[in-house]
Amino acid sequence: MKHFSALFLSICILVALTACSEENPSVRVRNDLDKKVNVQLKPAAGNTININDVEPGSTSATVDVEEGVWTATAAIQSLSITPEQTFQADNDMLYTVVIVNTDPPGMQVLSEDK
Repeated sequence: MKHFSALFLSICILVALTACSEENPSVRVRNDLDKKVNVQLKPAAGNTININDVEPGSTSATVDVEEGVWTATAAIQSLSITPEQTFQADNDMLYTVVIVNTDPPGMQVLSEDK
C-alpha cells in the first residue's frame, strides 16, 4: 500500500507538471496559388518574421512565434496584390496562413490545437 501511494503521488505530480506547460504558438504558410509567395509576419511589437519562397501548392515549415496579435502580409510573385490578415496567436495553437486561390487572391488564417 505504501508503494501504491508513492506511485500515485508521483503520477499526480507528473500530470500536473505536464498539464501546466504551454508551447508557443506556431505559424506555417500554405500556398494554394500557382505562383510563389513570400509572407511577412509582423507582431504588434517586436521583430518581423519572413517565410519566403513558398512554392505553388506547398506548405512551409512551421515557425514558433510569441503569443499576441500578428499581421500576415503576402507578396505574390508577379502580382501587385498584397493580401493581409490580422490574427491573435495563442499558446498551444498551430496557425496556417492560407493564400487562397481566388480572383483576386486572398488570405485566411486557420487554427488548430497542437
